[in-house]
Amino acid sequence: MPFSLRHLLALGSIVLIPLTANAQQAAAPPPPPVTVAKPVIRDVIDNDEFIGRFEAVDEVSVRSRVGGYLQEVHFTDGALVKQGDLLFVIDQRPFVTALNEANAALEVAKSTQTYAEAQFNRAESLATNGSQSVSTLDDRRREWITAQANVRGAQATADRAALDMEYTRITAPLSGRIDRRLISVGNLVQADQSILTTIVSLDPIDFYFDVDERRLLNFADTARKQGKDLQLGGGGVNVSVTISDPTAKPFTGKLDFAENRIDNQSGTIRIRARFANPDLVLQPGLFGRIQVAASNTYKAILVPDEAIGSDQNERVVFVVGADGKVSTKAVRPGPRLYGYRVIREGLDGTETLIVNGLMRARPGATITPQMTELPQERRDTPPESAGTESGQ
Repeated sequence: MPFSLRHLLALGSIVLIPLTANAQQAAAPPPPPVTVAKPVIRDVIDNDEFIGRFEAVDEVSVRSRVGGYLQEVHFTDGALVKQGDLLFVIDQRPFVTALNEANAALEVAKSTQTYAEAQFNRAESLATNGSQSVSTLDDRRREWITAQANVRGAQATADRAALDMEYTRITAPLSGRIDRRLISVGNLVQADQSILTTIVSLDPIDFYFDVDERRLLNFADTARKQGKDLQLGGGGVNVSVTISDPTAKPFTGKLDFAENRIDNQSGTIRIRARFANPDLVLQPGLFGRIQVAASNTYKAILVPDEAIGSDQNERVVFVVGADGKVSTKAVRPGPRLYGYRVIREGLDGTETLIVNGLMRARPGATITPQMTELPQERRDTPPESAGTESGQ
């Protein structure tokens, strides 16, 4: 019995239905694999970050103590100089003349003193024998005393002339880096007025930054718990500073000074940290970010930043249960330490979190967990920014 076209179409539909269902079952993907890990738990100290600048411990504007025309310059602009190095020479000829004149006057005064002393001794001898009147002896004593005073005055004038002569050779008052010469040879230098150059010390070097009232009280409390006084030497709190060079390692130092009052207008107080600078990398005026310990040691829960997601206005982490199902937990992140983010609230440290592959997981879904162990510290992360906490 021949089949009609309608019978053939009906038979084809019967055969195709089970084939399509089997294809759909074969194409169903397995649960997506994601990387999971336990949070890192370790002792940490919270840091606060501030912006400031380096300043020289000592800075001197070099001036001449005597006036005259500049004759010599004995340094290279921008060079490192040591205390006592010769920098400038003022034309010495007028001072040599003044010194010779003062020495000559001193010799005259000494000669007069010698003569007056001899006259007094002679008059005293004659007065003893009755051959000289007492009034003449008094005159000779007065002349001798006057001659002695004249010698002291001439000696002071000679010393002053010698000192002025010495001041014509201007030396470095401290060790450090010298600026360019501000006056050229041949120009007139005004005594105690003309600035010839400046010198700044480089090692050690200071870093100044401003702290608001709230964090000042926190720092003071931290210092007191360590038996230190923030106002006295800055509490000796350890600090580190980073500069704009991304390849430079943080420099470590200590707080050593805090001002004695809070500024009424800004509500801040200026604090100083001191850093050793043997390689002279740090320069006065250089910008930096300083990290200051804002707490004592405590146990913290740390997770990678990439393990934290967002759910509207909340921060969440994805937790994997024993059955492989994903759920979320709201958390309050804190500062970034050791390459991780501190979790203030929301975790107890026993959870298994998705640390890689958040895009392949969603709440309620089942995943294939691939367990890994997080190191205590991650080195392949950007520089830490332990500043104001997020999520507060």
